[in-house]
Amino acid sequence: MRFALSVLAIFGTVAGLSASDKPVFRAGAFAMDVTPLHFPVSVNGSFTDQQATKANDPLHARCLVLDDGKIKLAIVVVDNCLMARELIENAKALAEKATKIPVGHMLISATHTHMAPCVLATFGSPVNVDYVEFLTKKIAEGITKADANLAPAEWARGSVAEPSLLFNRRWKMKPGVLNKDPFGGTTDLVRMNPGHQLPDMLEPAGPTDPELSFLAVRTLKGRPIALLANYSLHYVGDFPALSADYFGVFSELVGPPEAKSDDSPKFVGMLSNGTSGDVNNLDFKNAPLKTKVGERCRTVAGVLAGHVAKLMPTLKFSSDCSLAVAEQELELKVRKPNESDLLRANGVTQKLGDRKANTSEEVYAEETLAIQKFPDTVKLKLQALRIGDLGIAAIPCEVFTQIGLDIKKTSPLKATFTICLANGYYGYLPTPAQHKLGGYETWRARSSYLEVDASEKIMPVIEKLLKTVQTK
Repeated sequence: MRFALSVLAIFGTVAGLSASDKPVFRAGAFAMDVTPLHFPVSVNGSFTDQQATKANDPLHARCLVLDDGKIKLAIVVVDNCLMARELIENAKALAEKATKIPVGHMLISATHTHMAPCVLATFGSPVNVDYVEFLTKKIAEGITKADANLAPAEWARGSVAEPSLLFNRRWKMKPGVLNKDPFGGTTDLVRMNPGHQLPDMLEPAGPTDPELSFLAVRTLKGRPIALLANYSLHYVGDFPALSADYFGVFSELVGPPEAKSDDSPKFVGMLSNGTSGDVNNLDFKNAPLKTKVGERCRTVAGVLAGHVAKLMPTLKFSSDCSLAVAEQELELKVRKPNESDLLRANGVTQKLGDRKANTSEEVYAEETLAIQKFPDTVKLKLQALRIGDLGIAAIPCEVFTQIGLDIKKTSPLKATFTICLANGYYGYLPTPAQHKLGGYETWRARSSYLEVDASEKIMPVIEKLLKTVQTK
Protein backbone atom coordinates (compact mmCIF):
# COMPACT_ATOMS: atom_id res chain seq x y z
CA MET A 1 0.00 0.00 0.00
CA ARG A 2 3.00 2.34 -0.29
CA PHE A 3 1.46 3.82 -3.46
CA ALA A 4 -1.70 4.88 -1.61
CA LEU A 5 0.26 6.47 1.22
CA SER A 6 2.45 8.49 -1.10
CA VAL A 7 -0.55 9.68 -3.11
CA LEU A 8 -2.24 10.87 0.10
CA ALA A 9 0.81 12.83 1.13
CA ILE A 10 1.10 14.46 -2.27
CA PHE A 11 -2.59 15.26 -2.61
CA GLY A 12 -2.57 17.10 0.69
CA THR A 13 0.38 19.43 0.20
CA VAL A 14 -1.21 22.55 -1.29
CA ALA A 15 -3.62 24.86 0.53
CA GLY A 16 -6.66 26.39 -1.14
CA LEU A 17 -6.65 29.47 -3.32
CA SER A 18 -8.25 32.74 -2.31
CA ALA A 19 -11.82 33.45 -3.32
CA SER A 20 -12.56 35.28 -6.55
CA ASP A 21 -15.53 36.66 -8.37
CA LYS A 22 -15.38 33.87 -10.97
CA PRO A 23 -17.81 30.94 -10.81
CA VAL A 24 -16.53 28.35 -8.33
CA PHE A 25 -15.29 25.08 -9.80
CA ARG A 26 -16.70 22.14 -7.84
CA ALA A 27 -16.21 18.38 -7.89
CA GLY A 28 -17.94 15.48 -6.18
CA ALA A 29 -17.48 11.72 -6.39
CA PHE A 30 -19.00 8.49 -5.18
CA ALA A 31 -18.23 4.79 -5.69
CA MET A 32 -21.54 2.92 -5.78
CA ASP A 33 -21.32 -0.79 -5.01
CA VAL A 34 -23.02 -2.70 -7.85
CA THR A 35 -22.11 -6.23 -6.76
CA PRO A 36 -25.16 -8.43 -7.40
CA LEU A 37 -27.21 -9.41 -4.37
CA HIS A 38 -28.30 -12.75 -5.78
CA PHE A 39 -26.36 -15.65 -7.32
CA PRO A 40 -25.66 -17.45 -9.59
CA VAL A 41 -25.31 -14.96 -12.43
CA SER A 42 -24.28 -15.41 -16.05
CA VAL A 43 -20.92 -13.89 -16.93
CA ASN A 44 -20.03 -12.88 -20.49
CA GLY A 45 -16.55 -12.35 -21.85
CA SER A 46 -15.97 -15.95 -22.98
CA PHE A 47 -17.08 -17.90 -26.04
CA THR A 48 -19.49 -19.87 -23.85
CA ASP A 49 -21.61 -18.84 -20.89
CA GLN A 50 -19.99 -18.91 -17.45
CA GLN A 51 -21.79 -18.96 -14.10
CA ALA A 52 -20.53 -17.07 -11.05
CA THR A 53 -21.69 -18.12 -7.59
CA LYS A 54 -19.91 -15.41 -5.62
CA ALA A 55 -17.82 -12.24 -5.97
CA ASN A 56 -14.05 -12.39 -5.62
CA ASP A 57 -14.01 -8.61 -5.08
CA PRO A 58 -16.71 -5.92 -5.18
CA LEU A 59 -17.93 -4.27 -8.38
CA HIS A 60 -18.56 -0.51 -8.51
CA ALA A 61 -20.02 2.26 -10.61
CA ARG A 62 -17.44 4.96 -9.92
CA CYS A 63 -18.99 8.39 -10.42
CA LEU A 64 -17.47 11.86 -10.81
CA VAL A 65 -19.50 15.07 -11.14
CA LEU A 66 -17.86 18.35 -12.17
CA ASP A 67 -19.43 21.82 -12.11
CA ASP A 68 -17.86 25.05 -13.41
CA GLY A 69 -20.79 27.23 -12.35
CA LYS A 70 -22.40 27.05 -15.78
CA ILE A 71 -22.12 23.42 -16.87
CA LYS A 72 -22.31 20.17 -14.96
CA LEU A 73 -20.74 16.95 -16.26
CA ALA A 74 -21.02 13.41 -14.94
CA ILE A 75 -18.45 10.72 -15.78
CA VAL A 76 -19.12 7.14 -14.68
CA VAL A 77 -16.90 4.07 -15.02
CA VAL A 78 -18.75 0.81 -14.35
CA ASP A 79 -17.17 -2.54 -13.54
CA ASN A 80 -18.85 -4.45 -16.36
CA CYS A 81 -17.88 -6.01 -19.67
CA LEU A 82 -20.43 -4.59 -22.10
CA MET A 83 -23.43 -2.33 -21.52
CA ALA A 84 -26.21 -1.66 -24.01
CA ARG A 85 -27.11 1.91 -24.89
CA GLU A 86 -30.66 1.34 -23.59
CA LEU A 87 -29.42 0.50 -20.09
CA ILE A 88 -27.13 3.54 -20.06
CA GLU A 89 -29.80 5.91 -21.38
CA ASN A 90 -32.25 4.67 -18.74
CA ALA A 91 -29.68 5.28 -16.01
CA LYS A 92 -28.98 8.76 -17.36
CA ALA A 93 -32.70 9.59 -17.41
CA LEU A 94 -33.08 8.56 -13.77
CA ALA A 95 -30.02 10.58 -12.79
CA GLU A 96 -31.25 13.65 -14.67
CA LYS A 97 -34.51 13.59 -12.71
CA ALA A 98 -32.61 13.49 -9.44
CA THR A 99 -29.80 15.94 -10.22
CA LYS A 100 -30.97 18.11 -13.14
CA ILE A 101 -27.73 17.22 -14.95
CA PRO A 102 -28.77 16.95 -18.62
CA VAL A 103 -28.60 13.47 -20.14
CA GLY A 104 -26.30 14.87 -22.83
CA HIS A 105 -23.81 15.93 -20.16
CA MET A 106 -23.22 12.38 -18.90
CA LEU A 107 -20.59 9.88 -20.02
CA ILE A 108 -21.11 6.32 -18.77
CA SER A 109 -18.63 3.60 -19.74
CA ALA A 110 -17.75 -0.01 -18.94
CA THR A 111 -14.27 -1.04 -17.84
CA HIS A 112 -14.53 -4.26 -19.87
CA THR A 113 -13.74 -6.61 -17.03
CA HIS A 114 -14.60 -10.07 -18.34
CA MET A 115 -15.75 -11.14 -14.90
CA ALA A 116 -19.02 -9.23 -14.39
CA PRO A 117 -22.70 -10.11 -14.71
CA CYS A 118 -23.93 -10.21 -18.31
CA VAL A 119 -26.18 -7.26 -19.18
CA LEU A 120 -25.80 -7.56 -22.97
CA ALA A 121 -26.13 -10.96 -24.65
CA THR A 122 -23.09 -12.25 -26.55
CA PHE A 123 -21.63 -15.69 -27.30
CA GLY A 124 -24.30 -17.73 -25.54
CA SER A 125 -24.47 -15.70 -22.33
CA PRO A 126 -28.05 -14.67 -21.50
CA VAL A 127 -28.82 -11.30 -19.96
CA ASN A 128 -29.35 -11.26 -16.19
CA VAL A 129 -32.64 -9.36 -16.45
CA ASP A 130 -33.00 -8.60 -12.74
CA TYR A 131 -29.42 -7.35 -12.57
CA VAL A 132 -30.01 -4.97 -15.50
CA GLU A 133 -32.72 -3.22 -13.49
CA PHE A 134 -30.55 -3.27 -10.37
CA LEU A 135 -27.50 -1.86 -12.19
CA THR A 136 -29.52 0.86 -13.93
CA LYS A 137 -30.84 2.18 -10.64
CA LYS A 138 -27.47 1.89 -8.89
CA ILE A 139 -25.68 3.91 -11.60
CA ALA A 140 -28.26 6.68 -11.27
CA GLU A 141 -28.00 6.56 -7.48
CA GLY A 142 -24.22 6.82 -7.70
CA ILE A 143 -24.42 9.92 -9.90
CA THR A 144 -26.93 11.43 -7.47
CA LYS A 145 -24.63 10.81 -4.49
CA ALA A 146 -21.62 12.21 -6.36
CA ASP A 147 -23.65 15.34 -7.15
CA ALA A 148 -24.58 15.68 -3.48
CA ASN A 149 -20.86 15.56 -2.60
CA LEU A 150 -19.96 18.59 -4.76
CA ALA A 151 -17.47 20.88 -3.06
CA PRO A 152 -15.20 23.73 -4.20
CA ALA A 153 -12.25 22.07 -5.87
CA GLU A 154 -9.09 22.35 -7.89
CA TRP A 155 -7.84 20.09 -10.65
CA ALA A 156 -4.72 18.95 -12.43
CA ARG A 157 -3.89 16.50 -15.20
CA GLY A 158 -0.88 14.32 -15.84
CA SER A 159 0.42 11.59 -18.10
CA VAL A 160 3.31 9.17 -18.34
CA ALA A 161 4.40 6.43 -20.76
CA GLU A 162 4.29 2.84 -19.51
CA PRO A 163 4.93 0.54 -22.50
CA SER A 164 6.15 -2.57 -20.66
CA LEU A 165 2.64 -3.80 -19.78
CA LEU A 166 1.21 -3.66 -23.32
CA PHE A 167 1.37 -6.08 -26.23
CA ASN A 168 -0.60 -6.06 -29.47
CA ARG A 169 -2.41 -9.39 -29.39
CA ARG A 170 -2.95 -9.65 -33.17
CA TRP A 171 0.00 -11.31 -34.87
CA LYS A 172 0.76 -11.54 -38.56
CA MET A 173 1.61 -15.10 -39.46
CA LYS A 174 4.33 -16.20 -41.85
CA PRO A 175 3.38 -16.66 -45.53
CA GLY A 176 1.86 -20.08 -46.17
CA VAL A 177 0.56 -20.57 -42.62
CA LEU A 178 -3.07 -21.70 -42.72
CA ASN A 179 -5.47 -19.64 -40.59
CA LYS A 180 -8.95 -21.10 -40.33
CA ASP A 181 -11.89 -18.94 -39.31
CA PRO A 182 -15.17 -20.28 -37.82
CA PHE A 183 -17.01 -19.73 -41.12
CA GLY A 184 -14.93 -22.24 -43.07
CA GLY A 185 -12.57 -19.63 -44.55
CA THR A 186 -8.76 -19.67 -44.65
CA THR A 187 -7.91 -16.13 -45.79
CA ASP A 188 -7.02 -14.56 -42.43
CA LEU A 189 -3.51 -13.12 -42.31
CA VAL A 190 -3.43 -12.56 -38.55
CA ARG A 191 -4.19 -14.61 -35.46
CA MET A 192 -5.31 -13.29 -32.09
CA ASN A 193 -3.41 -14.69 -29.09
CA PRO A 194 -1.44 -17.15 -31.25
CA GLY A 195 0.45 -18.74 -28.35
CA HIS A 196 3.82 -18.16 -26.76
CA GLN A 197 6.96 -18.43 -28.91
CA LEU A 198 5.04 -19.90 -31.84
CA PRO A 199 7.47 -20.40 -34.76
CA ASP A 200 4.83 -19.33 -37.28
CA MET A 201 4.51 -15.79 -35.80
CA LEU A 202 5.92 -12.96 -37.89
CA GLU A 203 5.20 -9.62 -36.16
CA PRO A 204 2.44 -7.75 -34.30
CA ALA A 205 -0.23 -6.39 -36.64
CA GLY A 206 -0.56 -3.02 -34.91
CA PRO A 207 0.84 -0.62 -32.29
CA THR A 208 0.19 -0.05 -28.60
CA ASP A 209 -0.43 3.26 -26.84
CA PRO A 210 1.75 3.45 -23.71
CA GLU A 211 0.27 6.66 -22.29
CA LEU A 212 -1.32 6.57 -18.85
CA SER A 213 -3.40 9.75 -18.62
CA PHE A 214 -5.22 11.01 -15.56
CA LEU A 215 -7.27 13.85 -14.10
CA ALA A 216 -6.98 14.55 -10.37
CA VAL A 217 -9.41 16.67 -8.34
CA ARG A 218 -9.19 17.71 -4.70
CA THR A 219 -10.80 20.20 -2.35
CA LEU A 220 -9.29 23.65 -1.86
CA LYS A 221 -7.89 22.37 1.43
CA GLY A 222 -6.11 19.52 -0.33
CA ARG A 223 -8.44 16.60 0.50
CA PRO A 224 -8.40 14.20 -2.47
CA ILE A 225 -11.79 13.80 -4.15
CA ALA A 226 -11.16 11.59 -7.17
CA LEU A 227 -8.68 10.50 -9.79
CA LEU A 228 -9.89 9.51 -13.27
CA ALA A 229 -7.26 7.60 -15.26
CA ASN A 230 -7.18 6.12 -18.75
CA TYR A 231 -4.97 3.32 -20.06
CA SER A 232 -5.17 1.28 -23.26
CA LEU A 233 -5.01 -2.25 -21.87
CA HIS A 234 -7.96 -4.51 -22.71
CA TYR A 235 -8.10 -6.32 -19.35
CA VAL A 236 -5.83 -8.72 -17.43
CA GLY A 237 -8.21 -11.46 -16.33
CA ASP A 238 -6.38 -13.55 -13.75
CA PHE A 239 -8.93 -13.09 -10.95
CA PRO A 240 -11.89 -15.48 -10.69
CA ALA A 241 -15.39 -14.15 -11.29
CA LEU A 242 -16.84 -11.86 -10.17
CA SER A 243 -14.07 -9.30 -10.28
CA ALA A 244 -13.33 -5.71 -11.20
CA ASP A 245 -9.99 -6.94 -12.65
CA TYR A 246 -6.97 -4.62 -12.59
CA PHE A 247 -9.28 -1.62 -12.97
CA GLY A 248 -10.56 -2.21 -9.44
CA VAL A 249 -7.13 -2.87 -7.94
CA PHE A 250 -5.79 0.38 -9.42
CA SER A 251 -8.78 2.32 -8.10
CA GLU A 252 -8.04 1.09 -4.59
CA LEU A 253 -4.26 1.61 -4.77
CA VAL A 254 -4.43 5.28 -5.80
CA GLY A 255 -6.73 6.11 -2.91
CA PRO A 256 -5.61 7.33 0.52
CA PRO A 257 -6.16 5.14 3.59
CA GLU A 258 -9.56 5.72 5.15
CA ALA A 259 -9.50 7.94 8.23
CA LYS A 260 -11.77 6.36 10.83
CA SER A 261 -12.57 9.73 12.42
CA ASP A 262 -13.17 11.51 9.11
CA ASP A 263 -16.77 11.65 7.91
CA SER A 264 -15.85 13.43 4.65
CA PRO A 265 -16.86 11.79 1.36
CA LYS A 266 -14.53 8.93 0.45
CA PHE A 267 -11.94 9.31 -2.30
CA VAL A 268 -12.88 7.63 -5.60
CA GLY A 269 -10.28 6.10 -7.90
CA MET A 270 -11.38 5.44 -11.49
CA LEU A 271 -9.60 3.68 -14.36
CA SER A 272 -11.31 3.87 -17.74
CA ASN A 273 -10.56 1.64 -20.72
CA GLY A 274 -8.67 3.36 -23.54
CA THR A 275 -8.26 2.27 -27.16
CA SER A 276 -7.32 -1.31 -26.39
CA GLY A 277 -9.36 -3.43 -28.79
CA ASP A 278 -6.22 -5.18 -30.07
CA VAL A 279 -4.01 -5.02 -26.96
CA ASN A 280 -3.49 -7.27 -23.93
CA ASN A 281 -0.93 -8.05 -21.22
CA LEU A 282 0.54 -11.24 -22.78
CA ASP A 283 4.04 -11.21 -24.26
CA PHE A 284 3.91 -13.93 -26.90
CA LYS A 285 7.54 -13.44 -27.87
CA ASN A 286 8.59 -15.03 -24.59
CA ALA A 287 7.56 -18.00 -22.49
CA PRO A 288 4.42 -17.53 -20.36
CA LEU A 289 4.96 -16.14 -16.87
CA LYS A 290 4.29 -18.41 -13.93
CA THR A 291 2.09 -16.39 -11.60
CA LYS A 292 -0.38 -16.95 -8.80
CA VAL A 293 -4.08 -16.09 -9.07
CA GLY A 294 -4.51 -12.33 -9.25
CA GLU A 295 -0.79 -11.63 -9.31
CA ARG A 296 -0.73 -10.07 -12.78
CA CYS A 297 -3.71 -7.84 -11.96
CA ARG A 298 -1.99 -6.59 -8.83
CA THR A 299 1.34 -6.10 -10.63
CA VAL A 300 -0.17 -4.10 -13.51
CA ALA A 301 -2.26 -1.95 -11.18
CA GLY A 302 0.69 -1.41 -8.87
CA VAL A 303 2.97 -0.20 -11.66
CA LEU A 304 0.36 2.28 -12.89
CA ALA A 305 -0.49 3.52 -9.39
CA GLY A 306 3.22 3.97 -8.72
CA HIS A 307 3.50 6.25 -11.75
CA VAL A 308 0.63 8.38 -10.46
CA ALA A 309 2.31 8.72 -7.06
CA LYS A 310 5.60 9.83 -8.61
CA LEU A 311 3.93 12.32 -10.95
CA MET A 312 1.71 14.03 -8.40
CA PRO A 313 4.40 16.38 -6.94
CA THR A 314 4.99 17.81 -10.42
CA LEU A 315 1.36 18.76 -11.05
CA LYS A 316 0.04 22.29 -10.79
CA PHE A 317 -3.46 22.28 -9.34
CA SER A 318 -5.82 25.10 -10.25
CA SER A 319 -9.31 26.13 -9.19
CA ASP A 320 -9.82 27.76 -12.58
CA CYS A 321 -11.58 25.25 -14.83
CA SER A 322 -14.22 25.56 -17.54
CA LEU A 323 -16.19 22.64 -18.93
CA ALA A 324 -17.75 21.81 -22.29
CA VAL A 325 -19.56 18.85 -23.85
CA ALA A 326 -20.81 17.97 -27.33
CA GLU A 327 -22.33 14.82 -28.79
CA GLN A 328 -23.71 13.57 -32.08
CA GLU A 329 -25.49 10.49 -33.36
CA LEU A 330 -23.99 8.63 -36.30
CA GLU A 331 -25.85 6.01 -38.31
CA LEU A 332 -23.74 3.09 -39.55
CA LYS A 333 -24.49 -0.04 -41.55
CA VAL A 334 -24.54 -3.52 -40.05
CA ARG A 335 -22.54 -6.30 -41.73
CA LYS A 336 -25.39 -8.75 -42.34
CA PRO A 337 -24.92 -12.39 -43.40
CA ASN A 338 -25.86 -13.38 -46.96
CA GLU A 339 -27.95 -16.39 -48.02
CA SER A 340 -24.92 -18.68 -48.16
CA ASP A 341 -23.87 -17.60 -44.65
CA LEU A 342 -27.35 -18.28 -43.30
CA LEU A 343 -27.60 -21.66 -45.02
CA ARG A 344 -24.31 -22.75 -43.48
CA ALA A 345 -25.22 -21.39 -40.03
CA ASN A 346 -28.59 -23.12 -40.03
CA GLY A 347 -26.95 -26.40 -41.00
CA VAL A 348 -24.50 -26.15 -38.11
CA THR A 349 -27.09 -25.20 -35.48
CA GLN A 350 -29.56 -27.90 -36.57
CA LYS A 351 -26.97 -30.53 -35.69
CA LEU A 352 -26.78 -29.20 -32.14
CA GLY A 353 -30.17 -30.47 -31.07
CA ASP A 354 -30.49 -29.81 -27.35
CA ARG A 355 -26.74 -29.48 -26.88
CA LYS A 356 -25.24 -26.02 -26.26
CA ALA A 357 -22.81 -24.59 -28.81
CA ASN A 358 -19.26 -25.41 -27.86
CA THR A 359 -16.90 -25.20 -30.83
CA SER A 360 -16.04 -21.90 -32.51
CA GLU A 361 -17.94 -23.02 -35.62
CA GLU A 362 -21.06 -23.67 -33.56
CA VAL A 363 -20.76 -20.46 -31.53
CA TYR A 364 -20.35 -18.31 -34.64
CA ALA A 365 -23.19 -20.08 -36.40
CA GLU A 366 -25.46 -18.92 -33.59
CA GLU A 367 -23.93 -15.45 -33.80
CA THR A 368 -24.65 -15.35 -37.53
CA LEU A 369 -28.32 -16.09 -36.91
CA ALA A 370 -28.41 -13.45 -34.17
CA ILE A 371 -26.91 -10.78 -36.44
CA GLN A 372 -29.47 -11.60 -39.12
CA LYS A 373 -32.14 -10.29 -36.71
CA PHE A 374 -30.31 -6.97 -36.28
CA PRO A 375 -31.56 -3.86 -38.12
CA ASP A 376 -29.72 -2.90 -41.30
CA THR A 377 -28.31 0.19 -39.56
CA VAL A 378 -27.61 1.28 -35.99
CA LYS A 379 -27.18 4.72 -34.42
CA LEU A 380 -24.16 5.34 -32.22
CA LYS A 381 -23.78 8.21 -29.79
CA LEU A 382 -20.36 9.87 -30.11
CA GLN A 383 -19.28 12.38 -27.50
CA ALA A 384 -16.51 14.77 -26.52
CA LEU A 385 -15.87 16.48 -23.19
CA ARG A 386 -13.47 19.24 -22.25
CA ILE A 387 -12.18 19.72 -18.72
CA GLY A 388 -9.91 22.76 -18.76
CA ASP A 389 -7.48 21.98 -21.58
CA LEU A 390 -8.08 18.22 -21.37
CA GLY A 391 -10.19 16.60 -24.08
CA ILE A 392 -12.01 13.28 -23.64
CA ALA A 393 -13.49 11.44 -26.61
CA ALA A 394 -16.12 8.77 -25.96
CA ILE A 395 -16.77 5.92 -28.43
CA PRO A 396 -19.17 2.99 -27.80
CA CYS A 397 -16.85 0.30 -29.20
CA GLU A 398 -13.74 -1.73 -28.50
CA VAL A 399 -11.53 0.67 -30.42
CA PHE A 400 -8.25 -0.38 -32.02
CA THR A 401 -5.16 1.40 -30.74
CA GLN A 402 -4.21 3.09 -34.02
CA ILE A 403 -7.52 4.95 -34.00
CA GLY A 404 -6.83 6.27 -30.50
CA LEU A 405 -3.36 7.41 -31.51
CA ASP A 406 -4.84 9.23 -34.51
CA ILE A 407 -7.42 10.97 -32.28
CA LYS A 408 -4.64 12.24 -30.03
CA LYS A 409 -2.68 13.47 -33.05
CA THR A 410 -5.58 15.38 -34.60
CA SER A 411 -7.10 16.77 -31.39
CA PRO A 412 -6.90 20.58 -31.06
CA LEU A 413 -6.61 20.31 -27.27
CA LYS A 414 -3.34 20.15 -25.34
CA ALA A 415 -4.11 16.68 -24.01
CA THR A 416 -6.67 14.13 -25.14
CA PHE A 417 -7.61 10.53 -24.42
CA THR A 418 -10.44 8.26 -25.51
CA ILE A 419 -12.78 6.36 -23.21
CA CYS A 420 -14.07 3.25 -24.98
CA LEU A 421 -17.18 1.16 -24.34
CA ALA A 422 -18.85 4.49 -23.55
CA ASN A 423 -22.57 5.28 -23.89
CA GLY A 424 -23.35 1.85 -25.36
CA TYR A 425 -21.71 -1.08 -27.12
CA TYR A 426 -21.41 -1.78 -30.85
CA GLY A 427 -18.59 -4.30 -31.01
CA TYR A 428 -14.98 -4.01 -32.11
CA LEU A 429 -13.82 -1.03 -34.16
CA PRO A 430 -10.89 -2.06 -36.39
CA THR A 431 -9.57 0.13 -39.18
CA PRO A 432 -10.34 -0.94 -42.78
CA ALA A 433 -6.71 -2.06 -43.08
CA GLN A 434 -7.15 -4.36 -40.06
CA HIS A 435 -10.38 -5.73 -41.55
CA LYS A 436 -8.36 -6.82 -44.58
CA LEU A 437 -6.06 -8.81 -42.31
CA GLY A 438 -9.00 -10.66 -40.75
CA GLY A 439 -8.76 -12.31 -37.36
CA TYR A 440 -11.10 -12.70 -34.39
CA GLU A 441 -11.87 -9.02 -33.93
CA THR A 442 -13.21 -8.80 -37.49
CA TRP A 443 -15.33 -11.99 -37.43
CA ARG A 444 -19.00 -11.09 -37.83
CA ALA A 445 -20.83 -11.54 -34.53
CA ARG A 446 -22.55 -9.48 -31.88
CA SER A 447 -18.99 -8.57 -30.85
CA SER A 448 -18.10 -7.24 -34.33
CA TYR A 449 -20.74 -6.15 -36.80
CA LEU A 450 -20.27 -2.54 -37.88
CA GLU A 451 -19.50 -1.80 -41.53
CA VAL A 452 -15.87 -2.13 -42.60
CA ASP A 453 -15.46 1.64 -43.03
CA ALA A 454 -17.01 2.48 -39.64
CA SER A 455 -13.80 3.92 -38.16
CA GLU A 456 -13.33 6.25 -41.13
CA LYS A 457 -16.83 7.63 -40.55
CA ILE A 458 -16.43 7.91 -36.78
CA MET A 459 -13.08 9.72 -36.82
CA PRO A 460 -14.27 12.93 -38.57
CA VAL A 461 -17.18 13.21 -36.13
CA ILE A 462 -14.88 12.85 -33.12
CA GLU A 463 -12.53 15.45 -34.58
CA LYS A 464 -15.45 17.84 -35.08
CA LEU A 465 -16.74 17.29 -31.55
CA LEU A 466 -13.31 17.95 -30.04
CA LYS A 467 -13.06 21.18 -32.03
CA THR A 468 -16.53 22.12 -30.82
CA VAL A 469 -15.69 21.71 -27.13
CA GLN A 470 -12.38 23.53 -27.65
CA THR A 471 -14.13 26.64 -28.91
CA LYS A 472 -16.95 26.65 -26.32
